[in-house]
Amino acid sequence: MTALPGVGARRAPDRCEEPDVAVIERSREDPDAFAVLFDRYADDIHWYIARRLGTEAADDLMAETFVTAFQQRRRYDLSRSAARPWLYGIATNLVGRHRRAEARRLRALSRVAAEAPAERSGDAEPLADRVAARVSAEGSRAALAGALAALPARHRDVLLVIAWGDLDYAEAAQALDIPVGTVRSRLHRARKKLREALGGSDPTAPYDETDEAGPAGETEETARG
Repeated sequence: MTALPGVGARRAPDRCEEPDVAVIERSREDPDAFAVLFDRYADDIHWYIARRLGTEAADDLMAETFVTAFQQRRRYDLSRSAARPWLYGIATNLVGRHRRAEARRLRALSRVAAEAPAERSGDAEPLADRVAARVSAEGSRAALAGALAALPARHRDVLLVIAWGDLDYAEAAQALDIPVGTVRSRLHRARKKLREALGGSDPTAPYDETDEAGPAGETEETARG
């Protein structure tokens, strides 16, 4: 079972490779060119969806993400050089059709991780130490899964597209079609909830972010609740 905590590693672009926007523009006349984007990002998109809905669902939704992107390529904003936020936005919208399935999966992960027995060991490491480490790790995964399940969907989307999609604030705003201030506000609220549920820790945060929500970000979220 894939562990819940962690941040996806962004693929380092080759300086010599054709920019995403050029690939998309070329694909409008040469549809086969779009396969370049699939080769670049399919694994990342699959991994992101699998973290949220499981591998079986990810197989179908990853393919649907690229089919949708291909169909919409003529409407792509050519002022945006990178296609990653666009693809993650499509993938997140598809995940959104399975909100109940995602919440059920997170609650199930929470229960299974909490109830998982310790592995038997033939190693030289003392069994008591292995049991303690395993219980601690499984307990952390269970608590995180439960905390994620309790978040409002719009807050979970922002949190996970940043933590598991490895998007920055501006990219997340582009992916989810919301202002950057709203991204900051929702992320702030989501991480506050996680810290409250996890005793002050937040496994989704790669570093200590103390300025996630500014005054501009609070306005829309305060109004909407």
